[in-house]
Amino acid sequence: MRIVLATIAALLAGCASAPQPSVALGQDTLGAKSGRIGVAMTSVPKTDTQLLGAGCLLCMATASIANSSLTSHAHHLTAEDLPKLKNYVADLMRKKGTEVTLIEESINLDALPANSSKGQNIAKKDFSSLQAKYGVDKLLVINITALGFMRTYSAYIPTSDPKGFLEGTGYLVNLKTNTYEWYLPVTVSKASDGAWDEPPEFPGLTNAYFQALEIGKDSFTQPFKD
Repeated sequence: MRIVLATIAALLAGCASAPQPSVALGQDTLGAKSGRIGVAMTSVPKTDTQLLGAGCLLCMATASIANSSLTSHAHHLTAEDLPKLKNYVADLMRKKGTEVTLIEESINLDALPANSSKGQNIAKKDFSSLQAKYGVDKLLVINITALGFMRTYSAYIPTSDPKGFLEGTGYLVNLKTNTYEWYLPVTVSKASDGAWDEPPEFPGLTNAYFQALEIGKDSFTQPFKD
């Protein structure tokens, strides 16, 4: 179970760089003159429960025990056709006349070196080596970072009911300049329409999870439908 430590995050916030803002997909970004674009995804993470704000060790232990049956259920959920999201995006881009290369393997962002250049709309990783590797001018990446359920805490006290959850980022990198031509952070949390605390199957929350999954997929594909 991945626990997000609010106390550590607060300490690091002061020295962390400003978050990358969204970059809208320009009308001339896609099409016959856009060059060849590779479309890839990172590996889809294991479904899990995120406990946000349980900062101390006792808080983490208490929250983990309180949500153990929910976490066990989360581990049995599937991502359905989420790994095919890149295929859907590639098809939408082709309909706009874009030359597309679908990259079948998962992109390992950790294997890429850090970008020495810093600034807004400049990718934190150096993607330039992938230009020759895949024979593309630009690379569109869909990076799903969390999937399953989330629940917020203040120390060991829950401040929300669990919700279905999906988090990730989509972006288009110009491989010549390592700059973003599109950047979209996506965070979806969906509450259960009815009672949530119904172990071991949690039908209400399970339905909320699959709704969050669909909303997340729509969020990533919508810019390419406009």
